[in-house]
Amino acid sequence: MGEQRAITPEASSSSDEKAVTHHAEGHGENHAAATDEYVFSTLHCTMDRASTVLTQRDRYGNTLIHIDPEAERRLRWKLDLMIVPTVALLYLFCFIDRANIGNARIAGLETDLNLTGYDYNGLLSVFYISYIVFEIPSNIGCKYFGPGWFIPTISLGFGGLSIAMAFVNNFAQAAGVRFLLGAFEAGMLPGIAYYLSRWYRRSELTFRLGLYIVMAPMAGAFGGLLASGILQLESFGSLTTWRMIFAIEGIITCVLALISYVTLTDRPETARWLTQAEKDLAILRIKSERVGTTEVLDKMDVKKLMRGILNPVTLSTSFIFLLNNITVQGVSFFAPTIVRSIYPGKSTVMTQLLTVPPYVVGGFFTLLLPAISWKMDRRQIIIMSCTPLVIVGFIIFLATTNTEARYAAIFLLSSSIFALGPMTNSQVSANVVSDTARSSAIGMNVMCGNIGGLVSTWSFLPTDGPNYPIGNGLNLAAISTILIVATAMLFWMKKDNKRREALSVEEELAGMSREEVQDLDWKHPAFRWKP
Repeated sequence: MGEQRAITPEASSSSDEKAVTHHAEGHGENHAAATDEYVFSTLHCTMDRASTVLTQRDRYGNTLIHIDPEAERRLRWKLDLMIVPTVALLYLFCFIDRANIGNARIAGLETDLNLTGYDYNGLLSVFYISYIVFEIPSNIGCKYFGPGWFIPTISLGFGGLSIAMAFVNNFAQAAGVRFLLGAFEAGMLPGIAYYLSRWYRRSELTFRLGLYIVMAPMAGAFGGLLASGILQLESFGSLTTWRMIFAIEGIITCVLALISYVTLTDRPETARWLTQAEKDLAILRIKSERVGTTEVLDKMDVKKLMRGILNPVTLSTSFIFLLNNITVQGVSFFAPTIVRSIYPGKSTVMTQLLTVPPYVVGGFFTLLLPAISWKMDRRQIIIMSCTPLVIVGFIIFLATTNTEARYAAIFLLSSSIFALGPMTNSQVSANVVSDTARSSAIGMNVMCGNIGGLVSTWSFLPTDGPNYPIGNGLNLAAISTILIVATAMLFWMKKDNKRREALSVEEELAGMSREEVQDLDWKHPAFRWKP
């Protein structure tokens, strides 16, 4: 090791513990020549000094920082308390406002709107058309305007549209509202994932994504309970039956959106609830994981946007999420219908309540699997492990008409299909470098996922009931393909990492400016895929 140098604040009377040590660690043979060690001796420093530390990198663009785990633990806990609850509640009602049409269906929506044949499937499809079209543009907009304003604004929009759905009188009106609902909801899932990536390390991100994506199965459980409770009311103003579901749930969403204007903040620098020292540490720990760059929030450009979209891991993972959403969205939209086909003699309220327990199981695994991923700092193997129980569930649906067995199969489906949401978004986030590439990679993943959602709207057709062999067969094929693609990609990532190990980083970067090196993103020779 070379000479050790301390970077200290200009004035500090406290005796704070060391928070960040800047030191040389080998990163394979190519990193053995790193020579300097720096000690960042206190959390109380200026932003300029924090940035100075991070510009001191090895010649391959890797920052050589070690952060005190206790200081980081305290910061992480504060982030969890201040950020996650708000985005989780917003996503809960985002998903409720999307999927409550399934609850409204068995409460008389089809009859009152004179829907026949495939009209219901058409209503579901029109939502996904706008959802897909606006997916990547919405996430780019989230970066451009800032998540602290963008996420509350689109939340207010889809809450208002849920209220509007309570006043539609025919298919055309309902289709128009559902189209606009898709446009506003398009930015929600990728926007929150991108937003959290500004605050959390690669290994931490999966579990935090799980903490809000768990609201998808919870929306199924809570939405069923809430719908059954709302249906106990005689009226809500001039509204009755299924119209009350849309109105009441939409009002709750709008209230939460207004609150989130106050509670959400774009990035660490603007967080009023962080001290300057905590802001510096929050920035340091994110920068420390980014190969070849010294910026957390880089300027947007087309090259980096395309780096995120055309990343091999982004493309393969997006295909996995597409297949996964055929199953997830199909179960979400048709769960009440499936339960009613299993128990045709049950009342509407009891049918709603029977959809709740499988979603509770789904919520448990949506937290458990990302928690395991966090501790292992691995995602691909967890993605693969999400498939076996779901495969068994769809085989049961295809193999028997026994009511107990088919209801039990819903629990197997819910056990892990929802966990692929946080796993896939975390995986694409972990395998890009720049903030711009991350925004487009997550947008690409969710856009492809919603193509799967569009397919799901036609997976359970009226002519296929009551046992839905076509829909169940399609879902079995989709989940089986996920296992094949995820396994193949794991082997590819390991093989390509070995190829990268053999590269001469000096030769690959020779003659490049700092800006050109930063534009390489995942093509940087020192970058390694993170399975």
